[in-house]
Amino acid sequence: MSKDTEIDMKEVELNELDPEKQPMTGDGQAPAGEKNGSVKLKVPDEEVTFTGLSKEELMKVAGTPGWVRTRWVLLILFWLGWIGMLAGAVAIIVQAPRCKPIPEMNWWNEGPLYQIPDVVAFANGMEGVETKLDAMNQLKVKGLVLGPLHSVQADQPNTLDFKAVHPDQGTEKELVAVLEKANKKGISVVLDLTPNYSGAASWFSPADVSDVMEKLKAAAEYWLDLGVAGIKVSDLEVATSSLEWSNLQAVVLGNHTEDTKKRALMGVVKGFSAPELSQLVNTSGVNLVLSDLLSSNTGGVERIKAMNTLNSDQRSLAWGLGAAQRDQLSTLAKTPSLIRLYQLLLFTMPGTPVFTYGDEIGLKAVEMVWDSEKEPAEGAVVDEAAEAERKEQVAVREWFKSLSDLRGKKRSLLHGHYYPLYSSATSLAFLRLWDQSERYITAVNWGEAPETLKLSLTPTEGVELPETATVISSSSTSADLAEESTVSLDNITLGPGEAVLLQFFYSG
Repeated sequence: MSKDTEIDMKEVELNELDPEKQPMTGDGQAPAGEKNGSVKLKVPDEEVTFTGLSKEELMKVAGTPGWVRTRWVLLILFWLGWIGMLAGAVAIIVQAPRCKPIPEMNWWNEGPLYQIPDVVAFANGMEGVETKLDAMNQLKVKGLVLGPLHSVQADQPNTLDFKAVHPDQGTEKELVAVLEKANKKGISVVLDLTPNYSGAASWFSPADVSDVMEKLKAAAEYWLDLGVAGIKVSDLEVATSSLEWSNLQAVVLGNHTEDTKKRALMGVVKGFSAPELSQLVNTSGVNLVLSDLLSSNTGGVERIKAMNTLNSDQRSLAWGLGAAQRDQLSTLAKTPSLIRLYQLLLFTMPGTPVFTYGDEIGLKAVEMVWDSEKEPAEGAVVDEAAEAERKEQVAVREWFKSLSDLRGKKRSLLHGHYYPLYSSATSLAFLRLWDQSERYITAVNWGEAPETLKLSLTPTEGVELPETATVISSSSTSADLAEESTVSLDNITLGPGEAVLLQFFYSG
């Protein structure tokens, strides 16, 4: 074939369509350029995958001097970093303020006690008490003090029967049902076994004390075996003067193990001064002493002095307004504002608050009221005075519940230290704090005129007052003392019967 012929054949081959661009239908030659229906196939380039070094290659590299030095440097850096972090953690722990150990707390220190001296007036008898335990649980009470329930004729020691429940109060079976349900709810039950509770003297006569104490010891064993968590007696100073007192102590306080609930021996005294009460607390061997100090001392200066004397005994001390006499709080706190004030005071003082049934609603009658939260029927004729009283009872109960809940949660209020801040004839203020927990200031004015409190703290190592604090509970109508507002501690003005609880935080 000639050379010209070879050139012509190459031109023909070049003019032919690339097979990859031939029309798929095969009918007709594709015009210049690519056309729909053409498929172009691409052969992927050959991929190169890196598989790393082989074992033999790694072994050769691992033994080289450079790699050996690198490994040692990395190992040393790792351990230096680890030791540095450990040293830093130790330094933080050593320099951080240490938490104080929590003092021993018993069930009667953890919340309020609720007295029911007359179960008939409270809930129409012992069976009714069982149905009201849910309501007691809502109030966060830790103990019920029932009775006296035993059978006795006034001033007749020969009729005394500690083991028999008076028929007017209920039956033993009903009492046991109350004990079982209360224990399930975490509420301990104390029986008031004051012998001659409706007579002239609690222990009849001095000549009867020894014999009565022997009967009381046997009754305590009986009721404790049935699930009672404590025994209460009145006129404690008379009881402790008996030679048989130690026998009662052994029954109530003995045979206690770590797996069983501790039992309480509780006594009531009247007319004792603060120093005399402190001595009785430390010599009588009782777990809890309830006095009438708050009722008999009506001045703020006297009340502050009493708290100054007794705050170190707070885990053995109970406070109440009228509770020592088994009276309701409203007998001494005559107005709704004063009822709120004394509720706040009792819940924040150093010691166990004790209330009598109805105190949570400011009850001013003998029989308990249970329908305060029931709204009047729509369209019913409403007595405006009665409706206002009902609404006030509901509001007071909510105030009580909030304070009870707060006291049960905050360490400063449960077992914190106490510091006086201010006192006058009709007002007082004090500080409660525990370690690094939130701190609380109670300020109250039960007088009939406004008073400005200028709070100050005696220089104490590690304790300082801030310039301001936050209001968390207030019975004041002033906008300056509304809840969540900030107040200056060197100038707090309280109106007549007003109370306020302030909070500030620990700053190390």
